[in-house]
This record gives sequence, structure tokens and C-alpha cells, in this order.
Amino acid sequence: MNGWHDYTESVSAHTVTGKLLRHSGFPAPRGAGTRDLLAWLPPGYESGERRYPVVYMHDGQNLFDAHTSYSGEWQVDESMTALHDEGLDAIIVGLPHAGENRRFEYSPYPVQWDGVRYAGYGDAYIAWLIDVVKPQVDSTFRTLPDVAHTGIAGSSMGGLISLHGIITRPDAFGFCGAFSTAYWLGENALRRTIEGQGCGHGRVYLDVGTREGDTLRGWNIASDDLDAAYVAGVRELRDALLLTGYMLNSTLVYVEDEGAAHSESAWARRFPYAIRHLLSTIDG
Repeated sequence: MNGWHDYTESVSAHTVTGKLLRHSGFPAPRGAGTRDLLAWLPPGYESGERRYPVVYMHDGQNLFDAHTSYSGEWQVDESMTALHDEGLDAIIVGLPHAGENRRFEYSPYPVQWDGVRYAGYGDAYIAWLIDVVKPQVDSTFRTLPDVAHTGIAGSSMGGLISLHGIITRPDAFGFCGAFSTAYWLGENALRRTIEGQGCGHGRVYLDVGTREGDTLRGWNIASDDLDAAYVAGVRELRDALLLTGYMLNSTLVYVEDEGAAHSESAWARRFPYAIRHLLSTIDG
């Protein structure tokens, strides 16, 4: 399968449900070495001829296997297996992050870290996903390669790059899952991107927990209540989306999860609701 092999046959222990494949040594963004790719296939894929939507998800280490996640997995494989019984299926492509360079790869805006200003190369990462990863996936698997059936999703900075991706590349992505989006990068530059380039294209799921403030420590966010600051920042993204043509509870679903922290377990809990909305309206 063009360099893909069974994930579970190459590890000594795992928590994977269903069929997960890995492509080792795939060219990484910006020529920075190689990167693994992961592809989870829906139940019945191997015995059928059906074509499927594809969701490209960031932080691939945290999606399927608790043994590779540093703080628990999203249980995407278990959730998608359960959603199969509702008639909702998709190929999920996991894109492992770049380790210490994650904060730069997932930001298309300048990143201020430890008093130093770094250039973000999120646009190059999105171009790599569209121009390098997607052709590999479409040529290997039975995908529905059109825009309407191609999604992007992630959390925190993965939410940032996902929302940026659908806004700036409507030619490539038709739906987006943005969990606990890191709204503050580039001094709230994502909001300005939405205001300047948003056109109500596609479908967006956006959420935030009400106890996510701890993750803002170290980012020089000035607030006496960091939990409230996080919620307020994501609400600004919601409002910008509405002003540029998205319709609440239709093309935009917005969720505030009371008491939820910034964690894989919170995103795992919300993932089925998000993907159910995005996939069930895919032809609507």
C-alpha cells in the first residue's frame, strides 16, 4: 500500500481499535527530515468498494494509542467505530506533531516564547498537508477527494491551524473541528484573519472548556481570571465567524463545556458530538 503498514503489527503494546496504518519516513514539512503518517480506516473498508470523507487531524500521537500520547488519547478509533453504527464513517489521517517545534509549525503567525519572537510557519505546514500529504492519501485509499468531503481538525494550537486552514484555503477544506483554539497567537491574529478572509465557507465546529486558563500561563496573557480570558478569546472567534457569514447551529456549532480543562480527555469526550455534526451535514 505505497509504504503503509499495519500499525499494530509493529508495536509491542497498543490501545488501538480497528484498522490503523502507519507510513514511516514520509517527507516532513519544509524539508525538515521525515515524519510518520497514520491512517485509521472505517469498519468494512477492506471488504467494500465505498469511498469515504477524510479528516486530517493534528497531534497524531494523541489520537489512537495511549502508549504514544503524553497525557491520554482522544479515542478517535473507538468513537469512530461507535459512530459507524449510526452510518457515519470517515478515514481519519493523523499527522504527528513536530515535538519542540510544534508551537511554530502550528502557527501561521509570529510566536513570542521566552522573550524571543519566532516566525511561525503554519502556512507552509498547511501547504504540505494539501500538496504532499493529501495526494498520497487520495492515491492510496478510497477517498472522496473533493473539498466538501475533506476536513481538518485539532485542539489548542491544532485548533488554531485548523481554523486558519479552512478560512485561508477554502479550495481544500470543507469542514473544520477547532477544539479549545489557541486564539492569542500573533496578538489575536486569527480573529483578524477570519474578519479579513472569512466568507461563511463550509462547516465549523468550535468549542472551549470553562477551566482552560492554566494553559495560558507562560504566554504573557494579562488577566486576573485566565479561565474567563480563554472563554472570551474563543467567543471572539465565534463572533467573527458569525459576522463573516456562518450561521449558528447550522454551518457553525459552538460549545462551551462547563468545568472542562485543557486536556485530551475533554477533547475525547467532545469529539463524537463534533464529528457527528460535521459528518451528518456533509451532504446537506
